[in-house]
Amino acid sequence: MKVATIQMVSGSDVPGNLAQARRLMSEAAQDGAELVVLPEYFCLLGQRDADKLAIQEIYGSGPLQQFLADSARELGVWIVGGTVPLSVPAPAGDGASGDAANRVFNSSLVYNPQGQCVARYDKIHLFRFDNGQESYDESRVLAPGHEPVLFDLPSRDGHRWRIGLSICYDLRFPEMYRAYARAGADVLLVPSAFTYTTGKAHWELLLRARAIENLAYVAAAAQGGVHDNGRRTWGQSILVDPWGDVLAERAENAGWVAAEFSFERLTACRTSLPALAHRVL
Repeated sequence: MKVATIQMVSGSDVPGNLAQARRLMSEAAQDGAELVVLPEYFCLLGQRDADKLAIQEIYGSGPLQQFLADSARELGVWIVGGTVPLSVPAPAGDGASGDAANRVFNSSLVYNPQGQCVARYDKIHLFRFDNGQESYDESRVLAPGHEPVLFDLPSRDGHRWRIGLSICYDLRFPEMYRAYARAGADVLLVPSAFTYTTGKAHWELLLRARAIENLAYVAAAAQGGVHDNGRRTWGQSILVDPWGDVLAERAENAGWVAAEFSFERLTACRTSLPALAHRVL
């Protein structure tokens, strides 16, 4: 199964971001990709964190979700829509208040080649970082999700791949990925917008570790460059095999990379080193 990760330098122009995403996905599909993964915040990386609130959509309806559905159907591929801001339902009898008014879910949506949304994962772990020069706190605008999510992808190669969803900062919580391994995940997806500072220090190390310890493929689509709000993201969209070998990567700027995920390779790694069967906890 050929998997492609899309790298972008999204900004505050939503139509421009969508046009770029569509062009890159089309190129990857023409190259034979069956699964295409967009980065976190592919649709908007605005001037302020709160800009997400203005483009939020109710789950199941909206131009961003329609864009993903149409793209999957027209290109004939599986698409993981990086992240889309989805509305937090207001508590019953409580109008638009609290989280429902001031926060959104940062959600990864999966569309099959028929354009149907088959899975939704809301980012669980919300990033906070302050080194005295850079400061981020996603909890100001985002509401956390609560459940890990897997989906099955019946590939053209005849295999049914079990795929676990995660987003960016989730990468630092290995227990989440071990839960996916226990549930039979073959592939782990990590659409991200890692900061340049944390990406330089830990990005590749963490991704390869998640692949090795869970004997699974990892595909991470990233934001990579200097955005129009002045923020710089690390990039290095990457595909890693179950032995921790890097199959393909792109350093910075918009583009895409792809690699073949082999069920035979996956089985060979798990057979020669059956670490998943040796767990005692």
